Amino acid sequence: MHRRLFALAFFAASLLHAADKPFDLPGMKHDIEFAKVGDVSLTLDAFVPEGTGPFATCILVHGGGFTKGDKQSFIKPLFEPLAKAGFAWFTINYRLAPQHQWPACADDVATAIKWVKAHAADYKVDPKRIALIGESAGGHLVSWAGVTGEGDTRVAAVVPFYAPHDLVVQVKMRNALGGLAGLVGSEEMSDATMKKLADMSPMNRIKPGLPPFLQIHGDKDDKVPHSQSVEFEKKMKAAGNTCETITIPGGIHGMGGWEKLGSDYQTKLIDWLRKTLK
Repeated sequence: MHRRLFALAFFAASLLHAADKPFDLPGMKHDIEFAKVGDVSLTLDAFVPEGTGPFATCILVHGGGFTKGDKQSFIKPLFEPLAKAGFAWFTINYRLAPQHQWPACADDVATAIKWVKAHAADYKVDPKRIALIGESAGGHLVSWAGVTGEGDTRVAAVVPFYAPHDLVVQVKMRNALGGLAGLVGSEEMSDATMKKLADMSPMNRIKPGLPPFLQIHGDKDDKVPHSQSVEFEKKMKAAGNTCETITIPGGIHGMGGWEKLGSDYQTKLIDWLRKTLK
């Protein structure tokens, strides 16, 4: 009996330890420094498929309310599907609030795009077929990069998951700044703060000639309302851009909770990327 209890405890501990380990696959490299800002080392993990390439590529940006998370958190459900589908991909860290205010996080995403393009030959990347994928705060950041990127920071496609595209709407909905306080450097919901949030909102930077967007959003999201994606799609199309939205019926905030719904969002994402980055 004691042996059996010990075995069960050991098995549970092993599972817990395995869960703490970073995601790994043949073809992965971990903790590659893509920039150093002051004393902050910015790192990424890279996956390169077998074969000669060059491969269509995804740069992944995690969420966490701009204040937490890292390259192995939150966005992890996309790692294996992208790898199995034959994409090269990079998952990145960026500077977090409140230690680092806007636009530090956005600058880091732009730097990562430039780094991936500059090292395209080393990682079998096709620099003309790069998609940005981000979730929650990372969704905001990839959309920001998508609507503002030019030259060596422009990408071929953008996929924001449940992204707060209009930060003023987000703050008014909650009647609180939350994690955005550290990002903007203010605890007050003043006119100056609202103007800053409006300036930081991808919704207000939409213009003609942007790369195609695919939004993925649950209709039961109580953190970032589904209406954010609805309004973003309307404004994108009004400017003559391509924008589609996959709605997850019953989907809450965070793709990890969608498995119980039997959603095929991963398959739809892969299909869209293949079509868009062909």
